[in-house]
Amino acid sequence: MILTLTNEISNAEKLLKSAYSLSQQLEKEFAVLVASDTEKKQITEMLPQVPNIRFIGDEFDESRIADICEKYEVSFLFIQWNDSSKKKILQKQLNACRELRIPYVFFKNSFDELQPKKVLVPVSFLEEEYEKAQFAAAFGRFYGANITILLAKDYGSKARVTAGKMTTLFEKFNLDVTHEQGEKDSFKIEYEAIENAKRESFGIVLVTASRDYGLDDILFGPKELHLILKSTVPLLIVNPRGDLYALCD
Repeated sequence: MILTLTNEISNAEKLLKSAYSLSQQLEKEFAVLVASDTEKKQITEMLPQVPNIRFIGDEFDESRIADICEKYEVSFLFIQWNDSSKKKILQKQLNACRELRIPYVFFKNSFDELQPKKVLVPVSFLEEEYEKAQFAAAFGRFYGANITILLAKDYGSKARVTAGKMTTLFEKFNLDVTHEQGEKDSFKIEYEAIENAKRESFGIVLVTASRDYGLDDILFGPKELHLILKSTVPLLIVNPRGDLYALCD
């Protein structure tokens, strides 16, 4: 299932069409989390070409989004983001997403419809960066997307090793892969990625969420909050999986 969470239906058409398009490509059910019958009617009228929209509203509670996604076996979550909303609202939504085991996309009202023909994957020294490979591969397999790996400019070899493992996976599916050497190190490579995405017309950027929130993250917001605010293209965010990796880099 591809689930969409809206907060301003009047500006949600591109978001809903993007989520529906992904559901068609991946052959998944398309669903929208709604709070009222009025919202259901608005969405149905907005998407007359979409048959059998599944509405999930009996458990509408953003703070329980991880439980809802688990219950309905959601594969991707789209979340509408109003560019003018306050940062604390975005942080609240990010907090709710920290337990997700699936990728989630914050989709701004200013974005065009999702066209993931060019996918950018920044790779840092963190071992769990490899988890982005399976989602990048999905865009390559089902959209015919070109995947660009943007390698952090580090002294060590960890980022290069992870990029190599990603490439091995992509080659199994005969996907179109490009390698680029970044100018920034692992701590800034994702910021470089969103700048490149704007300049080189990438459709989506895959990033990894913070492992844990330190004092700076609590006071000023984690990196993913700032990346979302700065980005001009959708960001697909993947949470680190503590059950798969020893987070001790």
